[in-house]
Amino acid sequence: MRPADLNRLTVQESADRYVELIRAKTLTGALSPATAEVYARDVITFVRLAGEERILDDLTGEDVDAILLAFARKPDGRRAAPDGGVQSASSQTRFRRSISALFKHAALVGWVQVNPMTLATVTAKERGGLRPERRALTREQAQGLIGAARDLSDGHGGDAAGGPGSSGGPAPDAGRAQRRDQRTELRDALIVLLLSTMGPRVSELVRANVEDFYTNDGVRYWRIFGKGGKTRDVPLPDDVAGVLETYLARGRAQTADKALLLSWRGKRLARGDVQAVIDRVQRRVDPDRRRSVTPHGLRHTTATHLLADAVDMDAVRRVLGHSDLATLGRYRDELPGELEVAMRAHPLLRGPSGNG
Repeated sequence: MRPADLNRLTVQESADRYVELIRAKTLTGALSPATAEVYARDVITFVRLAGEERILDDLTGEDVDAILLAFARKPDGRRAAPDGGVQSASSQTRFRRSISALFKHAALVGWVQVNPMTLATVTAKERGGLRPERRALTREQAQGLIGAARDLSDGHGGDAAGGPGSSGGPAPDAGRAQRRDQRTELRDALIVLLLSTMGPRVSELVRANVEDFYTNDGVRYWRIFGKGGKTRDVPLPDDVAGVLETYLARGRAQTADKALLLSWRGKRLARGDVQAVIDRVQRRVDPDRRRSVTPHGLRHTTATHLLADAVDMDAVRRVLGHSDLATLGRYRDELPGELEVAMRAHPLLRGPSGNG
């Protein structure tokens, strides 16, 4: 039911009240802090695109269309790209969902008479243009990235990739030798290996503490604190466990901070720094095997290749931290040639010894 009295707030005023509301929801557990901040960031972007002094109720479906198009064409400042780094289809979908939630609340509490989102006509094709590139890396691309990370962990990284200041803070003065506590090669290698092989959410990665990693019966585990306060204990692959031990022994600064991943200044690494780490390691990959990828794309990579290698679906679900098997469908991307490989190795056509 439409409220009786309309409160003609400006876009800025309504956004401020809405952001305060969603941040308050973190206190009750209705939203995780990370999710609330994503909503808040999108609403702030919406204010900038809509005009902070405009009255929210004056926005029409055409205005919403213009805002969606402006966002789609807005450069993605998190990473450089040949096409200018415009917003990905997933970012556009998230942005639309965020402002849709804002307008639903606005209609409920009397900030707008009619929800303009219901009048928007811009289609996904018009917003995004071309179909987004598949998010999961191919096996060759993933192995190239993992190989580059292993080289870093083995001490062959050197300083050619831009030094430690590429993430977690400004770089030291150019030409000045790096102190040991400013070197980040082992940390960068560990970040890429954890993301590529275990597929954690980036929030779970940067939230990890040293004490979250423990050994049981000779196996190294990571106790991951996920969404909704849920935890899962996931065993580390032996290679990754080895890099973790090396990092803890000689790659992590001695500090009272309990965070696993530290900037070269000794502070907990921020979510936004993780992309810079991936990009820096990617620059060491052979160009023929290199493709840009986000932290979430590496989560897709983990799921895709575990499932393609016939790993039990429930095991993959537990690794990724999903409560429902059906959710895995969103993380399973197609791989080129996989159908041909599956049919060549058809289980019903193998001989008794396992040979075709």
